[in-house]
Amino acid sequence: MQALLLTAGLGTRLDPITRLLAKPAVPLGNATLVEHVIAWLRSQGITDLVLNLHHRPESLTAVVGDGQHLGVRVRYSWEQPVLGSAGGPRHALPLIDSDPFLIINADTLCDMELQPMIDAHLASGADVTMAVVPNPAPDHYNGIAADVDRQVLGFVPRGRSSGTWHYIGAQVVNARVFADLPDGVISETVGGIYPEMAVSRPGSIRIWPTDATFLDVGTPRDYLAAALRRGGAGAVAGVTNSVVWAGVQIEPGASVADCIVAGPVHLPADFRAHLSIIMPATAVRSGDRAEIRGDVAVFPLGK
Repeated sequence: MQALLLTAGLGTRLDPITRLLAKPAVPLGNATLVEHVIAWLRSQGITDLVLNLHHRPESLTAVVGDGQHLGVRVRYSWEQPVLGSAGGPRHALPLIDSDPFLIINADTLCDMELQPMIDAHLASGADVTMAVVPNPAPDHYNGIAADVDRQVLGFVPRGRSSGTWHYIGAQVVNARVFADLPDGVISETVGGIYPEMAVSRPGSIRIWPTDATFLDVGTPRDYLAAALRRGGAGAVAGVTNSVVWAGVQIEPGASVADCIVAGPVHLPADFRAHLSIIMPATAVRSGDRAEIRGDVAVFPLGK
């Protein structure tokens, strides 16, 4: 079975970090996010992958290449403009030979076993089977409503999603779900065709509850938490509970705590920052809430 990794998105929730890299290319410990996802897929026997590309594609292709060094085969589906969670799979269909196939979010890390979900999908006759856990944060995450037979009834916005399920970024889909969509046209799954399918064809979308753990790399705070869990802050003097990218220079005496230090920046001895995203000043845009300190920009970490 093949997998389509969704890597084309703009990563707006992770802004301003994604001004430097595509979200799946951000470092987590000794590897990038996309490398962690690919290693998990390979451990599940999935070695034929398609990645869709749009935002900062060079940051992904430089890491992944043809996939050979990662033990997989990789091809790319280019999007201009970015086509969305349904339009992207539609555009990638000519590169996908298996039916059904997997769609994997490349901004979530999980440790679930894929084969039981695949087997359940094949046995059920559904067109879509989505891996879920009980919604851990209804105020933070949208939810999926399903009946006792695991048939999806609808999709619930955050704030009203208590008692629902949370999608963790892995699903099995039949190609026909996307085949009739016009190619090159922006379209969405949960925000578009899936609610219509759930109503017009009951049972066509099902959930697969799992007890797998997952790490969401959505916002800067999510990223900081995930990066610390995967790799820690490292032994850098003056650095506390922070993530420091390669290429950063920190002079003795500088102090950063609960920060993301991204990009090739130089922090002098008198530099101090807390709960911040530290980046090159060239990344600043009009209207940003950022403090410029020489060649360095200090953004608030946010919620």
